[in-house]
Amino acid sequence: MSDTLRVVPTPMRRQVEEGLRSAIVSGRFLPGEHLSDRVLCELTGASRSVVREAVRLLEAEGLVTVQPNRGPFVAHLSVEEASQIYELRSVLEALAGEGFALRATDEERRALREVFEELARCGPDTERETLLAIKQRFYGGLLKGARNAYVARMLEQLMNRNMQLRAMSLSDPGRLPWTIKEIRRVVEAIERRDPNEAFIACREHVQRAADVALRILRAQRDVPLSGPSGSD
Repeated sequence: MSDTLRVVPTPMRRQVEEGLRSAIVSGRFLPGEHLSDRVLCELTGASRSVVREAVRLLEAEGLVTVQPNRGPFVAHLSVEEASQIYELRSVLEALAGEGFALRATDEERRALREVFEELARCGPDTERETLLAIKQRFYGGLLKGARNAYVARMLEQLMNRNMQLRAMSLSDPGRLPWTIKEIRRVVEAIERRDPNEAFIACREHVQRAADVALRILRAQRDVPLSGPSGSD
């Protein structure tokens, strides 16, 4: 039997890590929410050691913060931090678009177009997790075709911290049509093998997404927290 048919089970730690990451990004766990071992073990069916290992990995990504004598919490992201993340992401993504336009194969260009067409078919009823998954595949293809290992490594690390912000910008009801329009411009520049236009289109796409996410973050910051626990 060919090795390509072999099924490899996903380790429990990886499943817990991915499930917890998804829950944070989707808003099931909100910024500042306590992630107790007991609750996570009940939700995942995993052991405490597996849960703690997954939490440590998400802490390294910046999605979780561990407070002494209190345990792990979903990390808050300030407007200032978010602005810096988007500033760096805009440059890295622009370099990836430029590199793809210069170095990608015809097959890679066709594959990127196919992922974009899938995104273009999405509408207001498409679940946010589905949109994020499609965009994740788009960026994966973009980075592969750009053939710049340093840009890929830095952008992949940044995207883990940026996932909450991406979900936030996509939650705006008017954002999706603009996202499709902006990424179409990126794809068309790539297909013309125009690195300058691909650079500009990628950077402007990130900057417009930043405008939406930062506006939402500022609005959330201005809403006072209520409840028995108050604010931390």
